Amino acid sequence: MGDDLAFLPEHGKYAALLSYRKTEIIYDLTFCFCHRFLRRNDRTIDQMVQAARSGKQNIAEGSQAAKTSKETELKLTNVTRASLEELLIDYQDYLRVRKLRQWEKDSAEALFVRRLGRTPNESYELYREFCETRPGEVVANIALCLIHQANYLLDRQIRRLEIDFVKEGGIRERMMKARRRYRQKEEE
Repeated sequence: MGDDLAFLPEHGKYAALLSYRKTEIIYDLTFCFCHRFLRRNDRTIDQMVQAARSGKQNIAEGSQAAKTSKETELKLTNVTRASLEELLIDYQDYLRVRKLRQWEKDSAEALFVRRLGRTPNESYELYREFCETRPGEVVANIALCLIHQANYLLDRQIRRLEIDFVKEGGIRERMMKARRRYRQKEEE
């Protein structure tokens, strides 16, 4: 079968997505945060770690599903966005109930974290020392900055998936187009 008859798109390259790499950092940071600053039997630990994990895992699952379902990819990317919103609120709650300061968007600290977020090949290692040595207030604020960055990327990714779907259609449409091309070739 020639390439002109292929209808399944490439998929599964989630590790190259900046949104995936950012959510992986958020997961690692959240795991560290929860085990450093929350009490062992606090249900919030499981909820926060699972929300962070869901963010990361749903990008991977959606990317894999994209081969046959753009709809599933779009839905799972949105689940990632929703999970991170839940996690964002958990970090805000942590700060609020303890009467700790939440950094303003343009504070020196937030701007510093945003600059770190633009580091090529950004990984958790860039944040590890902060997470392991700074107080909960600082680590929670770093997490908030990273979640805002990830949410921005995910909003753009969702919009791109929407545009791609409108342009290219779903698998049934692509299958029909490939079938028509095959028939045309047979007739020639």
